Amino acid sequence: MGIMGYLRERMGKIVAGVIGISLIAFVITEVVQSGGSFFRDDNSTIGEVYGEKIPYQEFNETVEQNSNQFKEQSGGALSPQITAYIQENTWNQMLSKAMISHEADAVGLQVTGDESQAMISGSNPSPEIVRAFTNPQTGQFDRASLTSTISKLRVTPDVDPQKQRWKKFVQELVENKLAEKYMTGITNGLYVNSLEAKDDYEAKNKLANFKYAVLDYQSVQDSKVTLTDADYSSYYEEHKNEFKNQQETRGIEFVTFNGAPSKADSAAVKASIEKLKPEFSASTNDSLFVQINSETKQPFAYRKKGELGSGLDSVMFNAAPGFVYGPYTENGHYALAKLIDSRVGPDSVTAKHILLAPGDGIKKADSLKALIQGGKSFAEMAKMYSMDQGSAAKGGDVGTFARGAMVPAFEDAAFNGKPGDYKIVTSQFGVHLIYIVAQKGSSKVVKVAVVDKPLNASSETQSAAYSKAQQFLINVNDGDFNAQAKKAGLEVKNADDVTGSAASLPGLESARELVRWAFNAEKGDVYDQVYTSGDQYVVARLTAIKPQGILPLDAVKKQIEPMVRVQVKAKMLTDKFNGALSGAATIEQAAQKAGATVNAVQNIVLANPVIPGVGAGPEYKLIGTIFGSQVNKLSKPVQGQQGVFIFSVNSFVNPAALANNITQKQQLLQGLVQRSQGEALEALKNKANVKDYRARLL
Repeated sequence: MGIMGYLRERMGKIVAGVIGISLIAFVITEVVQSGGSFFRDDNSTIGEVYGEKIPYQEFNETVEQNSNQFKEQSGGALSPQITAYIQENTWNQMLSKAMISHEADAVGLQVTGDESQAMISGSNPSPEIVRAFTNPQTGQFDRASLTSTISKLRVTPDVDPQKQRWKKFVQELVENKLAEKYMTGITNGLYVNSLEAKDDYEAKNKLANFKYAVLDYQSVQDSKVTLTDADYSSYYEEHKNEFKNQQETRGIEFVTFNGAPSKADSAAVKASIEKLKPEFSASTNDSLFVQINSETKQPFAYRKKGELGSGLDSVMFNAAPGFVYGPYTENGHYALAKLIDSRVGPDSVTAKHILLAPGDGIKKADSLKALIQGGKSFAEMAKMYSMDQGSAAKGGDVGTFARGAMVPAFEDAAFNGKPGDYKIVTSQFGVHLIYIVAQKGSSKVVKVAVVDKPLNASSETQSAAYSKAQQFLINVNDGDFNAQAKKAGLEVKNADDVTGSAASLPGLESARELVRWAFNAEKGDVYDQVYTSGDQYVVARLTAIKPQGILPLDAVKKQIEPMVRVQVKAKMLTDKFNGALSGAATIEQAAQKAGATVNAVQNIVLANPVIPGVGAGPEYKLIGTIFGSQVNKLSKPVQGQQGVFIFSVNSFVNPAALANNITQKQQLLQGLVQRSQGEALEALKNKANVKDYRARLL
């Protein structure tokens, strides 16, 4: 289709991608909110940045735009997870834009009118402009089309949707340019000095040869370790900043009762569709039969081999018209398939068309066809009369397309005719006068009608599952949720750290209402009704409320228990090594007294602190200590990731002197630049006083 058609179809993608161009290294996380924010009465605000409100309507409109674009690209409906993903990306996009705009204003940074003009129609326009106005036939930027479009938009009323989309497009280009300028100002201030380059070079090339002995944490049985409140407090105080909650979260436990279709339900659905098979086979109006009897109203279209699915290819491409196959299962449905027709047809078609309004469109198409066959130019008629302005600007040319690219009526006419034919057909867009320019390739295609019935649970199956869930809910009193679950033989599932914007929980595709309840409930509350998620009936209880900020010890006690146990074991093993080191002159003597084995390691570098044979992870503290030690000196115990170590350095091998540090500086600077954008936005987020009200509005 034409350029403006391209913009209509692709604008969502263009808009959604603009911010990402300059912020590609950073995906901003959800941001914090105040504990009482969910109970505010202002339902017109989705959040705040620097005290400025983010309108819910603007957020919702952008979500809808991005959702429509996703559906156009994927061709399917949106699942709760995809919807949540789009909402999250939209939120992050709006936060990024608001933060950068605020900071740019503070430093007087702006995109001038001349810069905006240059981005749109200058000698080196924005890549998004180039992409939008690239001729699909030549693959080249079509400046004439850009100029023509701008000229038309200048005289188009402001209320015209096309002009509004264009303004939004340009606005996003300007905002992207502003973000790019802001980030460029940050990255231009980065610098790597010669000392940093030298340190990095040595960290990657200086070699350490040493011997070590280790007492593994696994050598101490968990049953031999008693954890005290002091142990928990000690670990918590040392690692307190690791428990900073970036946003308020909830913990939910729940049990589910399965209401999925039973074997009896499956047999009933299969039997119902089997009853249709004789009627389907005898039907002389397959389209009407499908409309009356099928759950899915699929349009009939010719398909190439490989496009039918469910093993239909091997059946239908070797059958005679009228053959009915099934029942078979596909995507949770029982189905019958009937071969309507098979033929050999082209693989692709090149065509032109003139799109006319319904009503007298057929009569007008007949008149235009006669004029064109009488010598009038198709291209001129398209420019004068076609409602598809995009293709009209190219003389009605819609290019070359394969099967499945056009609506069925258009496709059938183009593929079933022959080059030089004029066809008049009606689709949901209007009346088309089609001229078939050329056809290429040749392959067998089939047209198949499908009747399907969904495999749904019967009311009896659903009622039985719901009744069990309802009885469980009645039995649950404060504090005995897990006891009742154990008594009923049910698995209690846990969803920890649930965010306010979450749309699903582990094992539950649709849980938005449950999450909204959790952010208005008190710890220990049980959801007061059976919650339905797909074919699951759910009884849930709120187990934790984690506020924004550094979490208290009680909130993380269960989480840190394994690490606290390791710390206590480390103290025990450190004491054991200290006893062995007393009076020992060599690492061999100390290891023997401690019951450990000495191992020799060669050619370890600081930049890759992995010791062969010692677990799978890096030993940062150990290797860092080694590179700061003296040769032939027996170390004190070092608490590592795998266990407690002692070591003795045999030698260091220094690399050749760094003659030219330019490459080293460039590599370090590149890493700084990549990190700087994300870190800059993280810093902005921390000072922007962002408030997130999505939990109560979405």
